[in-house]
Amino acid sequence: MTDFEAIIYEKKDNIALVTLNRPAVLNAYNIRMRDELYQVLGAIGADASVHAAVFRGAGEKAFCAGADLSEFLSAPSPVVARQVRFQRDVWWRFLTINKPLIAALHGFVFGSGVEIALCCDLRLASTDVQFGLPEPRLGIIPAAGGSQTLPRAIGAPRALEILLSGRRVSADEAARIGLVNRVVARENLIPEALALAVKIAAFPPAAVGAAKEAVTRGFDLGLAAGLALEARLARSVAGG
Repeated sequence: MTDFEAIIYEKKDNIALVTLNRPAVLNAYNIRMRDELYQVLGAIGADASVHAAVFRGAGEKAFCAGADLSEFLSAPSPVVARQVRFQRDVWWRFLTINKPLIAALHGFVFGSGVEIALCCDLRLASTDVQFGLPEPRLGIIPAAGGSQTLPRAIGAPRALEILLSGRRVSADEAARIGLVNRVVARENLIPEALALAVKIAAFPPAAVGAAKEAVTRGFDLGLAAGLALEARLARSVAGG
């Protein structure tokens, strides 16, 4: 997989490093990036030698400043758009990979950038980060899960206020409301994200995958069903 244009995919030992690589347009998410992410996410999920993955943005200004609306709002027809979405559902691939995914976020993180970050399990942000979901101001709504993943991360009232007002969220606020796990200096962002990935990747993959599944699947279950899921996963990891 060396012919990518909109992303860069690298492997360092058992860590996958995915770079959104359109810095001239603030790493705007376009159709090419969608197709390449779909391919690389499939590879990460299928490659037993990959134990964790880190996602970052190229350049100094943005992780991802949102979707390239000149492409995504000019689909040939709703039928074709639905077919492509079904065939290349990047967001579902993100959410069904049973390996830890870490987002290293800097600069502008808008629209689809927020949604990519929310599809990851852990989020580290640099002090210069700015989050925003501008879709309603543009006459649209999030179409890649943002209306569902954001309230699950920070609660419905906060998510609605951010989404409906269109305002930007700073690094300090993002940490305070739980949108990110940690804020670090810009120069430390990638080293800390990689160090976290290396630490997690050193643990038994079956235990890490089961722990992730217990939390992500159990979140939408009742307590009794969640505890039953946990017990099944614990037996599976223990070989029972």
